Amino acid sequence: MQIRWTAVVVAISLVAALVAPPALANGSPARKLAADSPHPVSHAPRHKFGRSTSTNWSGYAVPGTGATAVIGTWTAPAVTCADGEYSWSSPWVGIDGYTSTTVEQIGTDSDCVNGSPVYYAWYEMYPKSLVQVDLPVNPGDSFTGLVRLNSSGAFVLKLTNKTTGDSFRTTQTRKSARRTSVEWIMEGPSSGLLSNFGSVPFSAAGAKISNTTASLGSFTNRDPITMVNNQGTRRAAPTPVSGGTFSVNWLSP
Repeated sequence: MQIRWTAVVVAISLVAALVAPPALANGSPARKLAADSPHPVSHAPRHKFGRSTSTNWSGYAVPGTGATAVIGTWTAPAVTCADGEYSWSSPWVGIDGYTSTTVEQIGTDSDCVNGSPVYYAWYEMYPKSLVQVDLPVNPGDSFTGLVRLNSSGAFVLKLTNKTTGDSFRTTQTRKSARRTSVEWIMEGPSSGLLSNFGSVPFSAAGAKISNTTASLGSFTNRDPITMVNNQGTRRAAPTPVSGGTFSVNWLSP
């Protein structure tokens, strides 16, 4: 889902994860997102208040040409749902979307469907529809997401549930990808309720842009993005980065 705008060297293990082909995954084939999910399958871009605030993103983006890999680990949050509530929230990592009209991304959702928590994993090659994948997601599980351009010019998207050991991998082509940014994001609806996810920690956040492979904190042009509503009220905000670690805190629906 594309952003909607409103008004230290990396450890060897991180470098290896970004440049080496990932192992084959154990995940089952992907399937279409259930029709009753509150998470829509696509988003149109919207610019209103300028950069560093957005109606649907909170987290960090790093702009730069030649982006070829992004990696990050997060904890799937437990959501608090009111009676009858329909809302959603989604941590993910991806390439593009910050200044372009495509996004190559993979993540999880913690939603409320008619007042009940719903958790699932997915990938999306926006503007194509989001695809739900058969990977277990439980609140408190640790996930590592990776999006990487391979030597054939295709995108490898991999999601590993580090708590259960299960993983999913898919390879997707996208000739129109500009590869002009990388992101670590908590997303929610531009109009509608943002699920109360509390605080979501991200760690081991790193990327490869052009010839630079580094942790998020090493990119001096990183942009912290605060999610706001159309009136400018803050809905979610990131904490400062320390190396490759930060959190996104829920503030209001």
